[in-house]
Amino acid sequence: MHRTGDEVHLDDDEARGGSTPQIVRYVLIVSLLLALVAMSAVWITRAVVDQPSRAPVTAEQHALGG
Repeated sequence: MHRTGDEVHLDDDEARGGSTPQIVRYVLIVSLLLALVAMSAVWITRAVVDQPSRAPVTAEQHALGG
């Protein structure tokens, strides 16, 4: 902190009242990656489990939901 006339100039840490650790950036990146992995796992699992049967489906079966 230094004064120039009536003005008081503060550094960033002094103005905030503390330090600014960079851990928040890493927490956000890791949580974003975990969310992407979880959503991809759900999507891939559903795609594998819900594979359609190999038998051809007629128009009547499709209309009845089968």
